[in-house]
Amino acid sequence: MPNVSYDDFAKLDIRVAKIISTEPIPGKTRIIKGTIDLGDEKRDVIIGGAQYYVPEDIIGKIVIVIANLEPKKMAGVESNAMLLAADVDDKPFWLTVNDDVPLGSSIK
Repeated sequence: MPNVSYDDFAKLDIRVAKIISTEPIPGKTRIIKGTIDLGDEKRDVIIGGAQYYVPEDIIGKIVIVIANLEPKKMAGVESNAMLLAADVDDKPFWLTVNDDVPLGSSIK
């Protein structure tokens, strides 16, 4: 991977969010639609790894997201943030913080 400058990193809006709802996407087995709470706003997102998790089991999970990633539409759903995860054999393990960190808090 190429190095990125500090200025490039500083452009990322990385924040704490909570998954507040999930639902399957008809015809899709690897992604689901989710809604996250960033403290001051809620956004729809695409969540990968649906083949490993029951959608209801991730509701309430505190995650780390890139909030200013360009929106992307997949399977008819516009994703307005990206959940950050460690990737182990294509299975996501979402990055998280303690529950007492306020939603919307910046990651620096």
